[in-house]
Amino acid sequence: MSAGAARILDEYLVAEARAGSRSALTQLVRRWHPKLVAHAWRLTGDRELAHDAVQSAWSEIIRGLSKLREERAFPVWAFRIVSRTCNREIGSLVKTRQLMTAIESEPRETSCAPEEPSDLGPLREAIRQLPAGERAAIALYHFEELRVAEVAVALAVPVGTVKTRLMNARKKLRAILDPEGETP
Repeated sequence: MSAGAARILDEYLVAEARAGSRSALTQLVRRWHPKLVAHAWRLTGDRELAHDAVQSAWSEIIRGLSKLREERAFPVWAFRIVSRTCNREIGSLVKTRQLMTAIESEPRETSCAPEEPSDLGPLREAIRQLPAGERAAIALYHFEELRVAEVAVALAVPVGTVKTRLMNARKKLRAILDPEGETP
């Protein structure tokens, strides 16, 4: 399904879910849950924490769906809710002195990651080496095809911060993927 068709389907499902369709809500959750878990995983670096954060975020998303003004804003709105939920989860880890463990346990499984062509394996492995903020910005911009402004809203940071994170991430990825600095 093309990106345009997927957005139209999402808009339709959001409109139907807002109108009270349980079937549309179920389909919306089925379509978006893996993407939101992947986003949370990139932010937290912990699979279990990502699942917990997205579970909490879904209750907020479902409660707030009726207040969403435009259906086309759903992706950015949902990513932002997940980002805030992850921030709260990480904040609670800081208070209990478990943050260092969560940050150091870098995800190595791909079960929560979106499906990827086999030639993207080295790139995805390199992205896992980036700091969480840069990892999330790269993934939302390139894999989820959000615009810079949408990434800023989703991550709750200024547009300039997103641009800086993307620039720094690209430099680091070049260094990781091409350590000799050779370009074809």
